[in-house]
Amino acid sequence: MTGKTEVVIAINPGSTSTKFGLWSRGECLAEKTIKHSDLPQGATLMDQFEHRRSLIEKEIDNSIAGVTLLAIAGRGGLLKPLAGGAYQINAAMLSELKAVNLTYHASNLGAFLADFYARKYEVNAYIVDPVTVDEFTDLARISGVPWIKRKSRAHALNIKAVVRRATAQLGLELANTRLVVAHLGGGTSIAAVKGGKLVDVNDALLGMGPFSPERAGALPIGPLIERCFSGEVTKQELLVELTKRGGIAGYCGTSDIRIVLELADRGDDIASLALDGMMYQNAKEIGAMATVLQGKVDAVIITGGIAFSESLMEKLKSYVGYIAPVLVFPGEDELKALAEGVFRVLDGDEEVKNYGGDI
Repeated sequence: MTGKTEVVIAINPGSTSTKFGLWSRGECLAEKTIKHSDLPQGATLMDQFEHRRSLIEKEIDNSIAGVTLLAIAGRGGLLKPLAGGAYQINAAMLSELKAVNLTYHASNLGAFLADFYARKYEVNAYIVDPVTVDEFTDLARISGVPWIKRKSRAHALNIKAVVRRATAQLGLELANTRLVVAHLGGGTSIAAVKGGKLVDVNDALLGMGPFSPERAGALPIGPLIERCFSGEVTKQELLVELTKRGGIAGYCGTSDIRIVLELADRGDDIASLALDGMMYQNAKEIGAMATVLQGKVDAVIITGGIAFSESLMEKLKSYVGYIAPVLVFPGEDELKALAEGVFRVLDGDEEVKNYGGDI
């Protein structure tokens, strides 16, 4: 025994930054955010990997002096549908993330960065609860037309982490819990979680559900079809409209909720209406997920960046407080969730899953 603190490095790449943290079993020992304002335009996935790696490598090298590194955890990307849990990164996973037929997302870089440092430091690398965790029932996949199946693409990492926190706080066994979890951030995921599994959730990437600070959410079909065939926008331009310039950004010209709240406080009627509308739609989706659980709900959990706003939380509670007690866990804590998921595997509390690439 060396007596050194045992740690896991957690790496979470975002659209304009890469976060990493050094975690022991009990606490965060160090955390760093590296901004990437100068990312190469039109960079491929692997160009982005090399750029980010070169910026964070020295920071990571310095952070592990004097500790015992056990493993690396990277944020999971847009893989094929898979069960929740921790997966050891392997060639099949990396090959799939490189595939041109999968949507590009910054989270796809998590596995590559984790794999690189795992090889460098001779430890294992893992992802935990990626965005494509799929634990749907067959009923949840039905869309209304046979050629479209509803997809599970959600903030699974944070949702599952706050479910564990809430379960402990409520003194319940995870296997017996029935919870509705609303992750409210740049995108929105509102899930029915039964026994720790996401049995239904809106597609947070480009699908159903409430509008968010950036995303349009579910829309009336007729006007959307007219927009598609109007000749006024290309397919790519429309995708940007719906995923980056929709929701609050579309109404208010910014997706920064802090600015919009300030506008509303100064009497801006459009800002007030947009915020009220977002909470109204979130409440409707929470009610829908409570119905999925047949009204038997132990708690409604609100998390994500928007949960920092007390005024918006009070408005949301006024709609959904009748369903069950409302617990608020502001923020995301994704680095912590990644590290905790890996420690559960290392400590034998959970079995590691093997990614076969054909799940």
